[in-house]
Amino acid sequence: MFLHRVGLRTALPLSRRLFSSVGSHDMSKAISELNQEMESVFGEPPPSSLSGSIDNQSMTQDLKLSTVEMDDKKSFAGLTHIGSKGEAQMVDVSLKNISRRVAIARGKVILGRKVFDLVSANQMGKGDVLSVAKLAGICGAKQTSNLIPLCHNINLTHVRVDLALNPQDFSIEIEGEAASDGKTGVEMEALTAVTVASLTVYDMCKAASKNIQITDIRLERKTGGKSGDWSRDK
Repeated sequence: MFLHRVGLRTALPLSRRLFSSVGSHDMSKAISELNQEMESVFGEPPPSSLSGSIDNQSMTQDLKLSTVEMDDKKSFAGLTHIGSKGEAQMVDVSLKNISRRVAIARGKVILGRKVFDLVSANQMGKGDVLSVAKLAGICGAKQTSNLIPLCHNINLTHVRVDLALNPQDFSIEIEGEAASDGKTGVEMEALTAVTVASLTVYDMCKAASKNIQITDIRLERKTGGKSGDWSRDK
């Protein structure tokens, strides 16, 4: 009887390790084989409560593992720059179709009345704010893949950056457009154009005021690609 109890205690952890690695569809077969083996060693099968306990524990563990794996997959669903284990990855676009892609982004730089008047009169110490910011935005769009790690290096066919003075809130409104005939979108290029133009306005005007605000940078609309057309207004 002592040997029976010792052997049973030794076998229990082993069975747990065994069942944790066995799929649920093989569970009944594995339990039956283990019962036969224990019966041949000890002369009688293990208590039904023991085998039932092992079965329940193993099934519960398998269910928990499956649930965790499904939750992980759901967490990364739709995030193409994230792998199945959560690691960063660059999307492979080699199988995508070439199509005409256009994206438009907008933003605003709130200057305040003092700086606004200086910019309007072209009296800033660094020169023509609107012209320099326009060129900076165009150059920024062409450097997007160097600034954003997982962006593709896109052959842009067109970049447009427009800046307009708004006397109602003493701001500069900026619109950027990027276009390409390729396999991936140009949203980031349009957003980068607006962002770099906004930062350039700040740099050109910061000597006159530190209270300048860059705000409301967003994608307005895009066309082309697998996801089709999108507009913020719709």
